[in-house]
Amino acid sequence: MKRKVQRRLRAATMFMLPVLSLSAQDKVEADIGAELVSDYVWRGQDLGNISVQPTASISYKGLWLSGWGTLGFDKDDTKEFDLTLGYGIKGFSISVTDYWFGDGAGYFHYGATNTSHLFEAQVGYDFDILAVNWFTNFAGCDGVNKQGKRAYSSYFSVTAPFKLGGLDWAFEVGAVPWATSFYNQSGDDDFGANGFEVSNISLAATKTLKITDTYSLPVWAKAIWNPATEGAHFVFGVKL
Repeated sequence: MKRKVQRRLRAATMFMLPVLSLSAQDKVEADIGAELVSDYVWRGQDLGNISVQPTASISYKGLWLSGWGTLGFDKDDTKEFDLTLGYGIKGFSISVTDYWFGDGAGYFHYGATNTSHLFEAQVGYDFDILAVNWFTNFAGCDGVNKQGKRAYSSYFSVTAPFKLGGLDWAFEVGAVPWATSFYNQSGDDDFGANGFEVSNISLAATKTLKITDTYSLPVWAKAIWNPATEGAHFVFGVKL
């Protein structure tokens, strides 16, 4: 991957919406919302500063479509727009996400060497006490392996939710299974990943603040460690 693309990928604020565990509802359901985050950290990668991140989704009988975006307060922060189409039934989910970064080629550029889109497939299962997910990039501006070929960069995670002290918690461990220039870059190194690397260990807590009898404000805090880059972050968010 060219160095220009590497810098853009390090700066990009990519995000995968939480995997939905859907039942086959009989009517169309839709929702919109937004989050304000103190930093944007994605799968252990430090990708942005204070940002507003709107989202919208629509679902019907387990099939769902969502849009997500991010816009930082700094003019140099990456503008991003993602679309995800997925299907969920009981604990099983599968989806495809089109990530687009606004600091490169225009939206309608899909050429193999001239695109700011990245396409990722996901498959997972939520066992209630444990959720397992696998993600693989299959097209677009992916990273490369040590031979300079498309790496089909992948990431898998295991998340365990629990309740403690009146809060909702989630503990997650995520790893990169093979070498790719897409994850865990540091400094000017062409490669941060040399094979299997644990890149995300996080502990998140969520609390709902009652504002009025009809309105509540969810807030969350997350401690994140990336053993591969020796990075650590503490992030705060508000769900509007």
